[in-house]
Amino acid sequence: MTGTFEPAGGGIPPLFQGLFDDAAVFPPGNLPVAEAVPAHRAHRCAWYSAAVGPLLCGAGRLGELAAAAPAGAGGPLRVGLVLPGGSAELGPALAAAAPFEVAGVELATRDAAEAVAALDLLLPPDVPAAVELPRELLHGDALGEVLDVLVDSAYRAKFRTGGVVAGAFPDEDELAGFLTGCAQRGLPYKCTAGLHHAVRHTDPVTGFEHHGFLNVLLAALETDRRAAAEVLAERSGEALAKAVRELTDHQVTVIRNSFTAFGTCSIAEPLDDLAALGLLSPGTGPSPTSQEDR
Repeated sequence: MTGTFEPAGGGIPPLFQGLFDDAAVFPPGNLPVAEAVPAHRAHRCAWYSAAVGPLLCGAGRLGELAAAAPAGAGGPLRVGLVLPGGSAELGPALAAAAPFEVAGVELATRDAAEAVAALDLLLPPDVPAAVELPRELLHGDALGEVLDVLVDSAYRAKFRTGGVVAGAFPDEDELAGFLTGCAQRGLPYKCTAGLHHAVRHTDPVTGFEHHGFLNVLLAALETDRRAAAEVLAERSGEALAKAVRELTDHQVTVIRNSFTAFGTCSIAEPLDDLAALGLLSPGTGPSPTSQEDR
């Protein structure tokens, strides 16, 4: 059965539930932690709350987070720990995050096997984790070797899809290689950076080529690299929205079992894009505030 997607009035369709991890404190948003905490709590109480994942926080800023969200004030804060310093940060970060509800760990490393061993040793069994390796180590046979290590673990892969310089953005073929490598192995993954908007586009200010999160969602169905690259290259919002509306319930499940979430420094931008494409019917109550509106 096709065409089961419906933008339920005021609700969040399953395709987008929990998709947007709140990376407000990271570039290019760079919202101060003291402002990010109340903004995140507002997101979690809004009509679109089902779309919002945890507040992401780097290991080095957990002290600021504790000061901005004292224990007992507003309930436990759901936090995703981002550890750019690798496995050495894991134990101290988990200890520093004791006042929070740790919803996940994202561990950057140059050695997937070493990262898996550290997570196995220190991570509570009910906390999910994702392992990120530098993109320069994920080419050719090396990509398959890394993914094979993660397939044999309890952890997701993480891939960086943008940044603050042009070179931080992988092209369609590179991203397609990662997506299809994961799809062929049944390995879930998350992405981060550069996916604030629904549709692939060229940023008019920076000239950077941004992937669209709808492109990535639809490409998650592909196991053929060329086919995935073609989906990632699509620049028509109308064509992507039509494809989304035609997804079956089973396809939505396959997509979200693969592409679990992405970090975005703006919660407003992806929601605004979905509404403009007719894929989301805004509910009642205040809308999220874009970082650009501050």
